[in-house]
Amino acid sequence: MARKPRNRTLDLALYLYVRFVVCVAQALPPAITYVLSDVVAWIVYAVAAGRRRVARENLAAAFPELADDRAAIERIVRGMFRHIVRAATELILIPRKLTLDTWRRHVVLPNGGKIHAPLLADRAAFIVTGHLGNWELAGISLGLFGYHTHAIARPQDNPHIERFLRRFRQSAGQGLIAKNGEFDQLAAVMRAGGKVALLADQDAGPRGVFVDFFGRPASTHKAIALLAMQYDAVLVVTSVTRERRADFAADPGRPPAAGLEPMFYAVTCEDVIDPRDYAGLGRLAAVREITQRYTAALERAIRRHPEQYFWLHRRWKTRLTEKRAARAA
Repeated sequence: MARKPRNRTLDLALYLYVRFVVCVAQALPPAITYVLSDVVAWIVYAVAAGRRRVARENLAAAFPELADDRAAIERIVRGMFRHIVRAATELILIPRKLTLDTWRRHVVLPNGGKIHAPLLADRAAFIVTGHLGNWELAGISLGLFGYHTHAIARPQDNPHIERFLRRFRQSAGQGLIAKNGEFDQLAAVMRAGGKVALLADQDAGPRGVFVDFFGRPASTHKAIALLAMQYDAVLVVTSVTRERRADFAADPGRPPAAGLEPMFYAVTCEDVIDPRDYAGLGRLAAVREITQRYTAALERAIRRHPEQYFWLHRRWKTRLTEKRAARAA
């Protein structure tokens, strides 16, 4: 079926509105911007009843010990809405607040050597992360460190917003590969030893491989493991989580600018997976083992900061039927 033509006037109006919000957020003192973001988070929490229900159901399934503790689950859900809006607000502030001179005030690498080694090597690498913390900050931070990475992302339907977001990502040193339709570009990048960042925690539908995620079978995309094996690419499983400054040895001589205290993240390497370690297994078994390993690494990071995970998508939407379970066995 032919796609319905987009309303150009509506697209332009939405783009202008987005640019207006960005300008206001960047012009205001950061402390006020955070206050406004918390107000927006409270409003979104109040009106998004369906999304709240999905988050509660996911949390009760992921943490069965909290299933009967409604207060604890509600605290995590409220914290999640607050964090998501704050993280989105910080993406507006980052172009002006996060620079080569200031990044140490906002980013710490607890085990940076584990990240730098595969990124400095000639081999191709996938930077694997999930919808945890401020995942967009991973590529931005690596760009500040001098790495040229590529991100796989779905193009926005609104062409004005798509160009705006593309300029933002490219200004941070990231190339973009469309999620659908640019496989030749991805293949060329991998053959050249490129580094590609991608999200790996969404439901993959009935054609995915089922691995354990919080004790439940979750359909997970096979492409990451298959591409890693095909292009001999190392998987660098990474999390970017908001942390308390007091928990890290931040440089006391480089305090954050007034109002920007909450913008402090740890870029942590959760695991490094080499597909060569699974060469002795059959193709399907290797795919399953690699997929399970990076999924488990992401789960460990989520367990440390459940309030920073995007519990709004239906991660266990696709069910493992008896037929699929027998085939997997």
